[in-house]
Amino acid sequence: MLIEAVSNALYEYEGIDSGVSKRTIQLDIQNMRSDKLGYNAPIIVVDRRYYTYEDKNFTIKNARISSQDVEKLNEIITLLNQFKGFNYFEDINEMVGRLEDKIIRSTDSKNYYIDFEKNELLKGLHWIEPLLKAIKNQTAIQLEYQSFKASSSSVLTIHPYLLKEYRNRWFLLCRIHKAKKVALFALDRILKIEINSTEVFFPATDFDVKTFFDNVIGVTKTLNQIPIKIQLWLNKESAPYVLTKPIHSSQELIKEDENGIIIRIEVIHNFELEREILGFGETIKVLSPRSLAHRIKNKLIKGASIYDMKV
Repeated sequence: MLIEAVSNALYEYEGIDSGVSKRTIQLDIQNMRSDKLGYNAPIIVVDRRYYTYEDKNFTIKNARISSQDVEKLNEIITLLNQFKGFNYFEDINEMVGRLEDKIIRSTDSKNYYIDFEKNELLKGLHWIEPLLKAIKNQTAIQLEYQSFKASSSSVLTIHPYLLKEYRNRWFLLCRIHKAKKVALFALDRILKIEINSTEVFFPATDFDVKTFFDNVIGVTKTLNQIPIKIQLWLNKESAPYVLTKPIHSSQELIKEDENGIIIRIEVIHNFELEREILGFGETIKVLSPRSLAHRIKNKLIKGASIYDMKV
């Protein structure tokens, strides 16, 4: 049974159809029991037929890094640290921090130095691997999906292009086969995924996947939507935060005085933009365009009126 299960897993995840031998399984179990891979797994045999962990709570995911691995990782971190400060390698800073934190926690479990943003209850993460494979292999997918607003799920054939993370939530940029329109699906609302080998993959020839989200705050955007220029005033309380962490990469400083700043951004008008502005509360004002200023003002008025309601 174990040989069959491993062989099926190799075929499903790696496409290897040659199976696995009994000798290979025995050697792998021996390595897991030893310190060679750093697992020291408490594997025992039950009834001379079944393998199991003697400690039911044991998992290799919590295995400590060996001293040899720590030494190698420290060498890698030293090398990667040389790239800090270069814009081209800006993502390395966080990656190095994660590695350093992992090493510290693996070698000194009593101390805790860095707390990265995470959501242990986040749903849909198990879809990332099969979707990533479909994107790389340019394979059509049959997707069962149910949005928050829908009372039941629907099955669609889609052509996947890009996985996008926003505020610790994952989304799939794709094209719906029949409608031939670009769509965005939240991974936590996906119910089922199957490879659709009968449909020819439709590549993104009418837009650039790499730059699709460049002029967007968040992820909500239609294919031919045009960005607009927006001027915002922020008081002296919020100004330092926006100057050090721009609202968008297109942000320009127009004016600065003792009362605050005026900035300009050029982005798509979407739900996330409005939520970003509303998040600043009374410290921000939309100067232009008038249509956006009017929407934000009305939302603030409606929001304030809720506090006069009895609940």
